[in-house]
Amino acid sequence: MKNTEQLYKALNERILVLDGAMGTMLQRYNFQEEDYRGERFKDWEYALKGNNDLLSLTQPKAIEEVHRKYLEAGADIIETNTFSGTTIAMSDYHMEDLVYELNFESAKIARKVSDEFTALNPDKPRFVAGSIGPTNKTASLSPDVNDPGFRAITFDELRIAYKQQSEALLDGGADILLIETIFDTLNAKAALFAIDEIQEDRSIKIPVMVSGTITDASGRTLSGQTAEAFLISVSHLKLLSVGFNCALGAKQLTPYLETLSHNSDFYISAYPNAGLPNAFGQYDETPEQMAEQIKEYVQKGLVNIVGGCCGTTPPHIKAIADLVKDYEPRKLKETVI
Repeated sequence: MKNTEQLYKALNERILVLDGAMGTMLQRYNFQEEDYRGERFKDWEYALKGNNDLLSLTQPKAIEEVHRKYLEAGADIIETNTFSGTTIAMSDYHMEDLVYELNFESAKIARKVSDEFTALNPDKPRFVAGSIGPTNKTASLSPDVNDPGFRAITFDELRIAYKQQSEALLDGGADILLIETIFDTLNAKAALFAIDEIQEDRSIKIPVMVSGTITDASGRTLSGQTAEAFLISVSHLKLLSVGFNCALGAKQLTPYLETLSHNSDFYISAYPNAGLPNAFGQYDETPEQMAEQIKEYVQKGLVNIVGGCCGTTPPHIKAIADLVKDYEPRKLKETVI
């Protein structure tokens, strides 16, 4: 992992900025079914609209453009367009056989743009985080209220799927693997197990970011864990960072970040939504409003990596980048490397 040393050096010097929402940006293109299909999949027998990961193959210029806008806004780390890039999630579109290619090509696009920006300013290296979403199945909970013991997926099926995705992301050029929007920690543990296998197989150290999601005001994940329980559940592996994203706005996330920050020796990440969704599912928080709330994170010294999730755009990321440059990163109890 050639950029790992640079990554740790940057983390020790400043707060790093993660990019904003890929989905929010892609909505602006208003892509229709034929755009998702492109020439290659024009005769695919299933509907493909909504399969954003596929756009890395059919609309790569749009994906590249989104990455570029976030890097121009000041992002240090950009996420690959692979949130649903497992055989489990891709089965909805009958595209399981494309999973390796989807992840590889997505990482390649992000790597190319990231390297362009690093070349322009070598003092501000840019990094690629391979996005690993939670899948649409949960290992801890039954989807059938009448059969609480039923599971739609096994730990081993998750492990195999995550391993394939992770290998493709690394082969395509990802510097970091980001297990994100975790609502069931058992799914995340399957991903961590798979990544540990890859570290052993390839004799490499992979920087791994883990980001959970607190689903409501009770302060718990969907599978019922508190912030502290979540932290304990994932701390068996030497992680780059642990944190929270999605579900809540910046203000609501603060107490849970405090729990992580006070109890962890890992770097801490946070990338909240642009507030809470309105009645139409839209996010109304302006870049200025969001940055003002994130100021509390940096004033309290809670974070090392900060960015945006649902509803955030390049102006949100620029406002965050402009804010955090004046603050010191959270200090670790011990130096992590």
